[in-house]
Amino acid sequence: MGSNSVIISVLLVISQIMNKEQLVKAIAAQTGQSQSVITKILNAMTETIVETVADGDKVTLIGFGSFEPRPRKERNGKNPQTGEPLTIPATTVPAFSAGKIFKEKVKP
Repeated sequence: MGSNSVIISVLLVISQIMNKEQLVKAIAAQTGQSQSVITKILNAMTETIVETVADGDKVTLIGFGSFEPRPRKERNGKNPQTGEPLTIPATTVPAFSAGKIFKEKVKP
């Protein structure tokens, strides 16, 4: 594969990722609201979800999905530099589970 083919492949992959700015523009176009209003709403929504999950609670958006904290047990691992065994402590991580409508829409 030539270098031009690699660049084209990378650009195709990049063009399939929607960033926040593109999401704001799409929502603004769909709702007729200004991009600044949509940005404020999107920021408030994400901050609220993050704070709620950080407080140990679950956020469910029917048809879209759920955000929740999930516990991870303590486990054994290896130091990648030395190969020495180590214990990875228990922790809580944020998790997302897609809802039924979302899954059906994405399914090929």
